Formats: sequence, structure tokens, C-alpha cells
Amino acid sequence: MSQSIKDPAELQRIYDHRFSAMLGYRTRVWEVLASAYFQRFVRPSDTVLDLGCGYGEFINHISCREKIGMDLNPRSPEFLASDVKFIAQDCSTRWALPDASLDVVFTSNFFEHLPDKKALRDTLVEARRCLKPGGRLIALGPNIKYVQGAYWDFWDHFLCLTEMSLGEALKNNGYRVTHSHARFLPYSMVAAPRYPIPFLRLYLAVPALWSLFGKQFLVVAERD
Repeated sequence: MSQSIKDPAELQRIYDHRFSAMLGYRTRVWEVLASAYFQRFVRPSDTVLDLGCGYGEFINHISCREKIGMDLNPRSPEFLASDVKFIAQDCSTRWALPDASLDVVFTSNFFEHLPDKKALRDTLVEARRCLKPGGRLIALGPNIKYVQGAYWDFWDHFLCLTEMSLGEALKNNGYRVTHSHARFLPYSMVAAPRYPIPFLRLYLAVPALWSLFGKQFLVVAERD
């Protein structure tokens, strides 16, 4: 059985090496992604959990009533805004949250780090338990159909998914898929051009561009 990387010290080394030189740019990108696109899925009254929150690029910039970040990287709290509650735990075990306490679970480029489909299923089951009826799960990730061999350029990638396989997993575990895009964002900002931020706003506004550059899926589902 494959094993994900769960040692916090190793996670810290991986992400410090991978992202330290580009944190400022990533923050600016996610500020636009949150406000110009993902805010439409989040109400001001919502409680939102960012699963695999990393350095807080999403959760720091989304507007909502209560914010929670979950990760195993011990450096994550250093980068989270003061209004974000941090939970350090393995997401495939029972979450330290009550039933029906969340309105939205958001995750970006995280499911591919899980060791296998059982871990993903256990994570989806926990997310469903903690979501209110009608609550949303929003997931982005590399689409193996389009990324292909480049998927393995990252040491901590394990689980290969497409928008179809994730959608089926969601349907099998008590969700209803409401949005499914096979191509949404480009694959990665690591070792990639730093496009001007106004280009990102144009890209989000013109879905025809997604089919040209997008290699990550976007799936949005609601708890039944």
C-alpha cells in the first residue's frame, strides 16, 4: 500500500523548498481567485474550512463569518490570518469538529497528496459529516488526463484523479455534483511563468481560455 507523507517535519521541508521564493506572488493570485471567482460559492454568514490550507492563500482572502484551516504542516499557523482557527490533524481520521458545523469545505491541490482511495473516501465521509445539509465541497486538483507524466514531478503526489473519478467518489458518498469542469486552472505555479495579475482576471472571465490552458479540474458538490 502506498504511504502519503505525514511527517510534519518533512512536509515543512517540502513546502518551504517549493514555495518560499514565490509566496508573495501566490498570495496575490489567490486574492484574485478568492474574490473574483470562489466568493460566489461562499456567503458572508458561512463557516468555511480550508482542507490542506497550506499557507492560507485561500482562507485568508475569502469573506465569511468563521474560518478554519486544517493541515499537518507545522508552519501553516505562521501564515494564517488572526481570524483563522487552525486544526493540525490527518484529514482521513475523525475531524475535531461537530456534526453539521460547516457550510463550505474548500480544498485546492490536496487530494493528490492522499495515499489511496480509502483515505480519500474517509476524508469525504468526514467532510460530509461536518457539512450542514446543502453544504458545499469545492475541490481543485491536477487532472491526470491532461497533466499526464508531469504529475509525477512532485515528490508528494500519490493519488491520480480526474473530474469524473472525483465526481463519482462524491456521488457514492452522499453528495450531489453541481459544477464539474475538466479544465479550470493551469497545472502549477511552480517553475511556471508569473503572469500579470490582470491576465488572471481576464482568464477567469473568459472560460474559453480554460480549455486552452487549464489542466486542473474544478468540482463543486453539495451534501445531500
